[in-house]
Amino acid sequence: MSPAPLALQHGREACIKATYAQAVSLVGVACSVLDCRPHFNSNENGAPPMTAQPTDLELAALISSKICHDVIGPVGAIYNGLEILDEDDDAEAKNYALDVIRNVTEQASARLQFARFAFGAAGSAGAQIDLGTAEQISRGLLGQGKHKLAWRGLRGQMAKDKVKLLLNLLASAVTALPRGGEIELSIAGSLDSPSFLLRCQGPGARPPQYLADYVAGGQPPALDALSIQAYYTWRLAASSKMRLEIAKEGADIAMTAKPLL
Repeated sequence: MSPAPLALQHGREACIKATYAQAVSLVGVACSVLDCRPHFNSNENGAPPMTAQPTDLELAALISSKICHDVIGPVGAIYNGLEILDEDDDAEAKNYALDVIRNVTEQASARLQFARFAFGAAGSAGAQIDLGTAEQISRGLLGQGKHKLAWRGLRGQMAKDKVKLLLNLLASAVTALPRGGEIELSIAGSLDSPSFLLRCQGPGARPPQYLADYVAGGQPPALDALSIQAYYTWRLAASSKMRLEIAKEGADIAMTAKPLL
């Protein structure tokens, strides 16, 4: 390899390593500063209350933990790719490592973009979000994996909290298809008063993890980094004045959100 391409290769590897180090630092700071282990008061029998209502600080910590949980996997894969770059001089191995780094970086970016809209402000209070943007973010989240998305219905601007509800319902729909399948998402009604239907079709389709417990009105799951999204979805539905329903229709799971009468 001539000196110029070799210098370019080394420069690119150094840039990737610096970016990785910065990402690890940011994730580590987020996970350590925001202690993600909230404690809820128990009743006189020592059991958690029927509806655990986290404080604002606890809710923020749990959501931060959820985001860290989703991003740390791709960041770890970047580290594995960097190890190959450091230890293997074979050109094919280095190209493979760069492909891995490129793919998981795209995955991490898609997850962060989704979190920005599904959990974050994504605009000032009262802002609206374009449904085309929501679709693009959703497709980025699913990527080229085992879950496929069919997006149908209304187009245009919709109230931020309703779009956030839709995005979180989509994330819950993924848990309804542990072996993969198609999520058919339909938006009906009007932009001011929409209805959402997510039909989950695939082998082993089941009620979405955790969210089904909240919709059924029984004992809620313990709140942690895995269950917090379901709790947040349930709270978003109440804030948006929409009623959630989950039903098994044949081999499919149907999730709906309709305006309260």
